[in-house]
Amino acid sequence: MSESSVFTHKCPNCGGPLLFDPKLQKFHCEYCGSSFTEQEVSTFEDQNKATFTDDTFTDSSVSSMEASNPSDLSADQPQDTSHSLEEVGLFLCPSCGAELVTEATTASTWCYYCHNPVVLTERLSGKFLPEKVLPFQIEHKEAEERFLEWVGKKKFVPKAFFDKKQIQKLSGVYFPYWAVDAKLTGDLTAQATNLRVWIVGDTEYTEHSQYAIRRAGSTAFKDLVKNALQKNLTDKMVGAVQPFDMSAAVPFKNQYLSGFMTEKRDIEFQEMKNEVEKEFRQYADGLMTATITGYSSVSGVQSHHQLTTLDEDYVLLPLWLVTYREPGKDKFYYYAMNGQTGKVAGVLPIDKTKLWLWALGLFIIILILGILVGYLVS
Repeated sequence: MSESSVFTHKCPNCGGPLLFDPKLQKFHCEYCGSSFTEQEVSTFEDQNKATFTDDTFTDSSVSSMEASNPSDLSADQPQDTSHSLEEVGLFLCPSCGAELVTEATTASTWCYYCHNPVVLTERLSGKFLPEKVLPFQIEHKEAEERFLEWVGKKKFVPKAFFDKKQIQKLSGVYFPYWAVDAKLTGDLTAQATNLRVWIVGDTEYTEHSQYAIRRAGSTAFKDLVKNALQKNLTDKMVGAVQPFDMSAAVPFKNQYLSGFMTEKRDIEFQEMKNEVEKEFRQYADGLMTATITGYSSVSGVQSHHQLTTLDEDYVLLPLWLVTYREPGKDKFYYYAMNGQTGKVAGVLPIDKTKLWLWALGLFIIILILGILVGYLVS
C-alpha cells in the first residue's frame, strides 16, 4: 500500500482543507481565507512530507478483498453477485477517520461525514497517472447561474427542476479521456470532367474536358478527445459540450482535484486504437478531397493514408453535471456543462400538465380568432 493512498491537501497557514478555486486558479482555504498557487502548495507539501504522512493515516487504504473476504461468509448466506468485490474500495478519511466506500473508478471525492475533500492517490499512480489535467475555469456559483439561465429558456420544464436542492446537486467532475495526436502521409487519385457550352450564331458547341487528378501530402492532427470511461452514460451529452481548449491543459498535479469528484479511466487506448486510426484516415481523406474544386463532376476517387505518428495522452477534463430523476419513475435526465468554456447540453424533463395547458390555451385562442374572422366576414 502507498503511504499517501488517501490524501487531503491542507492549508499551510491553518491546516484546513484546500479547495481549488476555478475563478482565481489558486488553492483556497475556506477556514482562514488564504489562497496559494500550485507551486506554493507543492513546495509546502514537499517540505513537510513526513508530517503529512503522519496526518493522513499511513497505510489507511483497505482493499475491498480485505474488507470482505468471501471465505468468511457463511455458505448459507445469500451473496449479491451483481457487483464484484473489485468494483468497490474501502478507505479511511485522513481528516476524521471515517470509512469511505467508493466505486472502482472513483479517484477523488468528499468525506460524507466531515465533508473534507479526499484524493485517492493510489488510483492515480503508475499506469493510471494522468499526463495532463485541464483545470476548472467555471466555479460552482457561475455554473449554477448558467444552469438556471439555460433551463429558464426551455418551456414546460417541471418546477422541481428549479428547486434549490436540485440545483445544489450540480457536481464538478473530472472525467478521463484520451487526447490523441497523429501525423499521416497519403495520396489521392480521381477523374474529373469540365463541361463548357457556348453558342455561335445558330450553332451550339459543347466541350468535354477530362482530367486525371492526383494529390499527395501530409496531414497533422492534434488533441482528438476520446472518452475513457465505460460507465459514462452521458457520453453523447458530454460530446455535445466539446470542444475543450487543450492548450490550457497543465502537467498533472492532484492538487487540482481537491474539491471535485474524479473518475479514473477503465478503457485502455489499445481498445480503441483501430477506431481512432480509422477516424484520422477519414479526416485526412476529407481534407484532401476538399482540395478538388472547380470541376463539373468528380468520380473514381481513391485514396490511401498511412499513419506515421500516433501519440496518446491520458487527461482529465472538467465537467459540471446534474442528474434529475423523474418523481415516481426510474427515468433519469442528465445535464452537462463544459467546466472550461461553459457550453451546455442535456435533455430536460417535460411537465405534461404545462404542455397540455399550453396546447389548450393555444386551441382556445385559435378558436376565438376563427369565430371573430367568421363574424367579420359575415
